[in-house]
Formats: sequence, structure tokens, C-alpha cells
Amino acid sequence: MNVATRDARRPDPDSLFETIADYVLSFDATVSEEAMATARYCVMDSLACALMALDYPACTKLLGPIVPGAVLSPGARVPGTDFELDPVRAAHNLGTMIRWLDYNDTWLAAEWGHPSDNLGSILALSDYLCRTGTVVTLRDVLSWAIKAHEIQGVLALENSFNRVGLDHVLLVRIASTAVATAMLGGTHDQIVDALTNAWIDGGALRTYRHAPNTGSRKSWAAGDATSRGVWHALQSLRGEMGYPSALTAERWGFQDVLFEEKAIELGRPLRSYVMEQVLFKVSYPAEFHAQTAVEAAVALHPHVVDRLDDIDRIDIETQEAGARIIDKTGPLANPADRDHCIQYMVAVPLLKGDLTAEDYEDAAAADPKIDRLREAMVVRENESFTVDYFDAGKRAIPNAVQVFFQDGSSTERVEVSYPIGHRRRRGEAFPLLREKYTAGVKRHLSAEGAARILDVCEDQGAFEATSADTFVGWWCES
Repeated sequence: MNVATRDARRPDPDSLFETIADYVLSFDATVSEEAMATARYCVMDSLACALMALDYPACTKLLGPIVPGAVLSPGARVPGTDFELDPVRAAHNLGTMIRWLDYNDTWLAAEWGHPSDNLGSILALSDYLCRTGTVVTLRDVLSWAIKAHEIQGVLALENSFNRVGLDHVLLVRIASTAVATAMLGGTHDQIVDALTNAWIDGGALRTYRHAPNTGSRKSWAAGDATSRGVWHALQSLRGEMGYPSALTAERWGFQDVLFEEKAIELGRPLRSYVMEQVLFKVSYPAEFHAQTAVEAAVALHPHVVDRLDDIDRIDIETQEAGARIIDKTGPLANPADRDHCIQYMVAVPLLKGDLTAEDYEDAAAADPKIDRLREAMVVRENESFTVDYFDAGKRAIPNAVQVFFQDGSSTERVEVSYPIGHRRRRGEAFPLLREKYTAGVKRHLSAEGAARILDVCEDQGAFEATSADTFVGWWCES
């Protein structure tokens, strides 16, 4: 063992911790009108996704207190339910609901993720704070959401945790920890201490996202991560100590132990870039690297639906990330397996012209035509797609699909570079996003309650002025 690892002198905190703490406490996220407006859509979309998840017993069985009777009044309420819980458990419930259907927003870079996963902690903690005497408005919620998006997304720009086998939800834990500590009134030093502990937690393995082990943990992992952020925040406010070189400590720090001795770096200054650029899943609950492939398959549906028995081959061109994480052959074990298989996500819309959450369930997957189409598919990386994917000026997510028939004929090659939820297609996206969250709200809430929510959500000023506990309460009325 060398001298450096024996030296017990306490170092200054790693600069990344200081930078994040400064940003959370000092940056005024409300100055960007685009970010604030986008954040309003993000909150609405995420809560609609949460309500939609309540249709699935595999999700609802995980909700409620960790043991029967462990409720808290006044506590944090869970939208769409009558649960009233401590903010840690409430964050776990809501974070799980938001992520369950793989239908909330997305960020793609060197690392991937879903920044609105952080709303599990932000909304749960906002409701709890309001109900215990602190004034929190939705303007505050939007500001915290912008900051959580920014921390997670900017850390994802140049740090590929998936390359070392770690799951992207570790960035949810980091962002939620920083924001939750600030929401609770934490000082700069308390935010730093909380962040050091969040990094020391390490990272969940990606095992549950990949063949042959894909499973439902990928749907509750974000709830686990965002709730852990609240837990770290509460611990720090109690005076729990931090570990200043948790990232950079030689031999024992995160970078040396889990990141192949590479430095964790911010890809750009922390402002409001990520919320302004975030990707919405507007039309299809599908892993985002396949969104444009689904759109291409929908376009091809009328040209193939009457010729299914004549298909010889289906070519799918995708980006390197898509080829690496969602190209799967063989039997698919469960809905989580299917919504991370590009062949499945292309086969269904080729057959029916659409793709919904129900299409991943066992009953729909039993259709033998789906697997026959999957067997005809050839997936390959198109290197130009990968270049455009990483181009900061484009942030494209291209896919192309073409169907070839036994008689030598073929469909056109349909290439889609930007999904509807991309910033370049916001004009198309926002009306469809309204339809998405309106359907989710009306399906699960009373007509009167749904109308009240939808009216407020159409008015930026009225939305921002609403208190967080009033707003959450509306989502809990049946």
C-alpha cells in the first residue's frame, strides 16, 4: 500500500460536490421561460404516466407502506391512491408509478436515463413540506425539477456508466439527493455531505435490463433511487457526516472502484439545458432508442399487413446504443423484456399500426405472428446514425426500417431521425402530449377533478401559483 492511501488528513470536498451544491442553492432556474414551460408539461406527463400505471397489478402490488399500517398523518400523499406515507416511502411509490410503463421523458447521451424519475422525490417532499408548515408552490416544483433534470442530464453527457455495467438510476439518486437536501433547507455543506453518501452507495448493476435477466426491477429501480435521495437528505439534515473525497479517493473512491479510474466530469455548465432539450415519449411506451423505429413501422403497416406471409426479411438500422441494448432474439419472458426488444417493438406496429402498453402483456405477446416477424428481422448499426446521435447540435435518435418480400419486391426504406418528442418537433409534440395526459387524467379521476386539473395546467401562471399540497390533493380525489 502506498503512502497516499495511508494519509489520514481530511481533504477538501471533491470539486464536483461543490459545483452541484453551488448550483442547487444559487442558480435561478425560473429565468428560462422555455425550461419552465417544458417543466410544466413534464410534471403533467409524469403524473399521467403514474395514473396509467395503476391499471397494472404488477405495479400496484408494490405500492403503499413498506409494512401494513406504517402510515403517517400528515404525510406525503401518493397520487391516484389513498396512501399517506413518510416522504421516503411516498417517493418510492410515486417514482415507481412514473417509470412503470417506460412512458415518461428521456435523456440520451453517453449515459441514458429518465430525468422525470426525480419527480417522485420532488412531489412527495413538496406535499410533505406543505402539510407540515412550509410554503411550496408549483413554481418551486418546476424550479427543482429543472435542477434535477440538469444534474442528472449533464452528468450523463460524457460519463457512460453503462459501459462499466452500472445502471443509470445512480444519477437519479445523485440528482434527487442534491435537490431534496436543498428543499429541506440544507446548507451548502449539508448538500455536499449528502452527495458524498449518495456516491458511496455505488450503483445498481444493469443485470435487470438485459438478456437473459430482463425483469420488472427496471420499472421500480428509479423509485428506489429517488427515494434514496430523500433518505440521504434527511440523514444529512440530522447531522450525518460526509466523506469529502468519495469520488476521487485513491483505491477506495467511486472512480477507482467502479469507474475504471476515469474522472467523473460535467459535460457543460449547469443551467437549464437538459429540461429545454429533454425528450418526451408522446405516442409510444417504448425504450427511446426504438421510438423512431416504431414510428417507421407504423408508416409501413398499411403496406405489409396484407402481405405478412410473403415477407422474406425485415431490415432495421439503428444507432450503436440501440444495437447494443435492445437487439434481442429468442423467447421474451415478460413485459419488461418485450419493451426493451427492438424487434418486438417493430413487429407489433407492423401488424396493427400502433403500439400500446397492453401490447407488452402476456395475452398480446401470445400472438404467433409477432415472433414470426421477429425471426425475419436483421438489426445492424448504421454508423452515420451513431454519429448524429452523439452530435450535440442534432441529438438525433435515427432508425430505418424496410421490408423485403419473397418475390423480390420491397417497401420503401422509411428513415426517421427525430422522434415526435424531440425538441425539433415540439410543435407536433405538445398537442399530442396534451391528449396523452388528458386521457390519463380522465380515465382515473372524477370528471370534476379532471377538469380542474386540466384547466390549471393549461395556464402557466395559474399553475405556478398553485400550492403543491393543493395540487397533489387533486390527484388523490377519486
